[in-house]
Amino acid sequence: MSSSPRNISVTLLGKEYVVACPAEAEGELLKAAAYLDKKMQEIRAGGRIFGTEKVAVMAALNITYELQSSQTAEREAANLRLDQLSQLIEQTLPDNART
Repeated sequence: MSSSPRNISVTLLGKEYVVACPAEAEGELLKAAAYLDKKMQEIRAGGRIFGTEKVAVMAALNITYELQSSQTAEREAANLRLDQLSQLIEQTLPDNART
């Protein structure tokens, strides 16, 4: 059962933000905020993008790309494994059991 939300402070690029979060999700929220802050710091350190809003948008795009790439790789790995298992089943079953 989910507990009532409580206010949690996170810091992004040195600015504090207060967000509502269920107690059981606090650790994950803090971990996500730390990851986002790291990505924003990297983008700002690159020196080509200025303004917190633009840095945040670029960080969001980069993180979304990472997520999609990871999901694609996982899907491809799962499909490869399914193909391998299918081939193994085909090789293992006698001919008359496949019909």
